[in-house]
Amino acid sequence: MLTLPIKKKWFDMIRSGEKKEEYREIKPYWTKRLEGYIADIGNVKYQTLEDGIGAFLEVNDEILLRNGYGKDKPTIKCKVKVERGCGKEEWGAKKGEIYFVLKILEVEEV
Repeated sequence: MLTLPIKKKWFDMIRSGEKKEEYREIKPYWTKRLEGYIADIGNVKYQTLEDGIGAFLEVNDEILLRNGYGKDKPTIKCKVKVERGCGKEEWGAKKGEIYFVLKILEVEEV
């Protein structure tokens, strides 16, 4: 299961159900981690977006979001759908920037 560190503000908002998405930049590090992880679980659907931004990744799987680094930090398990697209500024995204968008479908306390 993929484990991603996350800042306390966003962790608390996701845990409470207020924040429904988490973002990761489309850079080589996150591309390798997320696309590699998605390919490994074998549940991938590709589709070209109308605006030409690029490929769309769809996967429903569980990941762990950890508030900080270390196994003793607060952790939640989330069922997510991973896409590429713009995020919401109120949830930490920069206007007009394209991200890996982890859409939070379910949250479970670990």
